[in-house]
Amino acid sequence: MAARVALALLLAAGLGSCVRYEYEHEIWLDVDGSGRVNVTGRPELWARFKGLAADTDEEALARRARELFERSGLRVRRVDLTHRGGHAYLYVAAAFDDVNRLGGTAAFPDLRIALRPDGDRLRLEGAWRPASRPPTPAGTDGLMAVRFHLPSKIYRHENAPGGVERGNILSWRQEVAAGAAGRELAFGAVMDRRSIFYSTVGLFAGAVLSALAMLATVVYFVRRKGRGDG
Repeated sequence: MAARVALALLLAAGLGSCVRYEYEHEIWLDVDGSGRVNVTGRPELWARFKGLAADTDEEALARRARELFERSGLRVRRVDLTHRGGHAYLYVAAAFDDVNRLGGTAAFPDLRIALRPDGDRLRLEGAWRPASRPPTPAGTDGLMAVRFHLPSKIYRHENAPGGVERGNILSWRQEVAAGAAGRELAFGAVMDRRSIFYSTVGLFAGAVLSALAMLATVVYFVRRKGRGDG
């Protein structure tokens, strides 16, 4: 019986991690506001939400996407077009220096985002919303999402349905049809100003120094005792 329960839990976890989005912003954020962003979506949704003209020529579409991000001050790492379920998906990965400067640019007319100090913590807040209201395109099935990989301890979040997921991930999602109709997808979180990575390095360094100090103390007393016996 216990084995069956364990297997069911593993299957449920696997299904949860296989959620596919038709349009997604995925952001890896550092405490200084820099980071990386991946945007993935069907070309018609890029056209609807970012104003990127759809094109049956995949090379031309990829080139325009790269130019869009570079014009917005991002360093493009990769542009790709993939296919699944009979649909094409445009993927762009890029790096940025300040998340506060993303929203409202040519590449992110549909994103409002702010990261600011809040006492000894950091507050992330913003929303996704289409910048204009052209006619809703065909093929608005499926889900869309804004996801953050946050760098430090999360104290609270605003309405992330899955809570804090593995690796300090927060996700906000809604139906593509709701986004195409103009519904805002708001997000927010409060986190520590200290990076988990540097906090961990600091703890490790402190433990090493403590161990070395203890070893030095033991060596000192052993040598002192040896001289006393002599």
